[in-house]
Formats: sequence, C-alpha cells, structure tokens
Amino acid sequence: MPGETSSATPSPIQTVVVLVQESRSFDHMLGWIKTLNPEIDGVTGSESNPISTSDPTSTHATFKDTAAYVDPDSDHSFQAINEQVSGKPWDYKNPDPNPEIKMNGFAQNGERTKPGLSETVMSGFKPDMIPVFKQLVTEFAVCDRWFASLPTSTQSNRLYLHSATSHGAVSNNTEQIKKGYPQKTIFESLEENGYSFGIYHQAFPTTLFYRRLKYVDNFHQFDLRLKHDCKHGKLPNYVARSLSNEIYEALRSSPQWNEMSFLITYVEHGGFYDHVPTPTGVPSPDDIVSAEPLNFKFDRLDCRVPAIMVSPWIEPGTVLHRPSGPHPTSEFEHSSITATVKKILNLKEFLIKRGPWAGPFDIAVNGSTPRTDCPVQVAAAFKGEGLKLVENMDVSSGFKYVEDAFKKFYDDGQKAKEMNGFEGTVTADASTGRRKAPKTSV
Repeated sequence: MPGETSSATPSPIQTVVVLVQESRSFDHMLGWIKTLNPEIDGVTGSESNPISTSDPTSTHATFKDTAAYVDPDSDHSFQAINEQVSGKPWDYKNPDPNPEIKMNGFAQNGERTKPGLSETVMSGFKPDMIPVFKQLVTEFAVCDRWFASLPTSTQSNRLYLHSATSHGAVSNNTEQIKKGYPQKTIFESLEENGYSFGIYHQAFPTTLFYRRLKYVDNFHQFDLRLKHDCKHGKLPNYVARSLSNEIYEALRSSPQWNEMSFLITYVEHGGFYDHVPTPTGVPSPDDIVSAEPLNFKFDRLDCRVPAIMVSPWIEPGTVLHRPSGPHPTSEFEHSSITATVKKILNLKEFLIKRGPWAGPFDIAVNGSTPRTDCPVQVAAAFKGEGLKLVENMDVSSGFKYVEDAFKKFYDDGQKAKEMNGFEGTVTADASTGRRKAPKTSV
C-alpha cells in the first residue's frame, strides 16, 4: 500500500466518502434524537436563551421541536457567532475575539437579525421529521461532539475540510479567492502517496478556491458519475460531496461497500442554537492572525454540527463523544477528516499543525468483520425547497447560474491544460464567458 511502512494493523477502510451540507447545528438537526438514545448529548426541552442577556427580567425562548423543513439560517458571521456563544453583542469600538463562552446569545442575536427569528433558531427537528438521519443514527454511528473548525461562516470552514486551515480567512475574501488559496490540500497529499480522489458536485464546488488546474479531471457531475462509479467499483480512495439517502443507497450497492466509510456532516451551525460550549485553547493551524479589527488567532472552535458515520464495520447505535487522542485536549472537528484519511491510508505527513491535534474518527470502526445486515435502502430524505438565495433570484435560477459558471470554469480548465497551464490560475466569468490567460506557477 502506498505510504510509509507502519506496524499498526491496516485499516479495513480504503475508500472514504464525505458529504458536507449547509448551516445547521447539532441540536437543531439531531438534538431530539436523544429521545431515542439517551446516550446522545442532545436536548431535553429545558434549554433556553434570554431574548435580552442584559435584562435580568427578560423573557426566555425555550428550545422546541417545531423546526420546519426549510428555514432561513440566522446570521453566522464571526461577529454574530461571538454574540451567540457569549451573549455579548459585538462591540466594534472594543472588539473581543475571545469572549467568555456561555451559549446564551442565540435568541438575542436572532431577534437582532430579524424580529421573531428567535423561535426559529431555538428549535429542532423531531426524529420522525428527519427519517433518513433517524435511520442512519440507529443503524450506524453518530458523533455528538463534532465542531465546525472556526467561529465564522461557510467558506472559511469549508477550507478546513480540505486543508485543515483557512489561511487566515474568517470571511469570504474576494481578492484571495480570485488568487486562489496557497495551502496544501488533502488532494495533493493523496496524489503524492499514490491514491486517487474524486469531487462529485451538483453546482460550484468550494475546492475550486484552491485553483489547482492539474486536478480538473477529478471533478465529476454528481448525477452523471457517482452512481456509475459506485456500481462498477470505480470510486476513488477519497470522495468529497457537497442528498443523504440517494448517496447511501448508491454506496451500499457498490462492490467497494465492505472497504468504505461514509461521513455526513455540516459545514457550520448557521446561527442555530446548540447547548454545548465551544472549545477554546485549540492550536492555531499555521500561527496566522486574522486582519484587524478581529485579530482572531484561530484558537477556538465553532458550535457543534451533526456528524454521522456509516460503514459496514460500525456496530448499530454507536455514539462517539470525545476522541481518544492524539492529545488530551483533542476534539472532533473538520480537520479530523484530513487527519483520518492520513491515518487510515498511512500518508507520509500531516498537512499542517491542526492535523496532529484533531481527533481521527476511525475509532467509529468497531466491528471485527463487515456487517451483512446493513439496510439496502433507507427512508426518504426530508423535502423542502423554494427559499430565495438573493433578491430577485429563486433557488432554481441561482442553481442554474452557478452550474453555468462551473461549466465555464471546467471548459477553461481543459483549455488551459491543452496550453500547458497545468498549475495555472483561470478566472472565468459565467455571464460573459471571458477568460484571463493562465499564469504558470514557478
């Protein structure tokens, strides 16, 4: 097997599939599943937040089981999350990037975002409303202590999924995205060690922010390729996907099933309530401090997000809490993905300092032989659609725009390869089709 020689027992897992969804906290999605399995650190219905943390007589919003299928997520910028976890509104004149963690500001911040939104952020799904997750948690494993990597919005957290760092980003930095992020990714590490990988996408995959054109052939349209590759046993060693029941059933039918691990998680909490305090004192991945006025040292994590592990090597009803290492303070967070791939495939080195600290989730593999009783089909996923992404653009229009943008990027990437722009950068404009010439990296 490629990689360094190891005396450890080889892992039965040789194919890792990762599905990352958007903007939901653990308590919002899975908190009420505690009613089915008391071992899960979920909710009891006694959890609440004051509408105003500065008013001792404030009314409280109690956590309920009334979540709807499609809700707008609340504000989850760095500043908003600071208020959600500390109860203190962000003070632009005297910013405090490391407040005391109390988990009592979600309702207050929800009301600040939009009157009445506190009821939305202080609610979760009944288990029967999320049948596919209910079944997968019962049949396989759930981790009730998996955190987003840093207290901010989507894209910065997605960078941790693939590289265990955001390279100092705590928001969507347009100029940096145009240039492409420079850090090494798990994809490069896999290639260096002789392993394959694939990125199956429906719309615009965040992995394009790294702008490595030599990997353009590793991007695949989800609807066209994933089921085909599953059926014919051609899934690469590492699969990133950004549909739970549909993917599960395709993987379950694959001849690679008995060597597979499938992780379902969420990129960040989306402003929704969670009761578990966010960990502090975590190691910075690269000693970068974010720009003023935030001055964030990347030394604390965000809220918990759902994490479900699926494999025939996992016993039914498994619950993971804290990792068993590698350090006493280690936690499960998005950097655990690269750490786990590194461990089970015996890759040569960690990407960055956060990797050796993050807890690998291979401890979920607790069976001595692959199970033969795993369900072939699972319950239908919940339904819901129709929220506007931006003003004057509905979901279907937005999806079509992004799909066209990616097609333009892919076509330009292929042209750049033909022009020997193998390591170059291409900037494509979906509306005009104009393309800048690739720049060869030195």
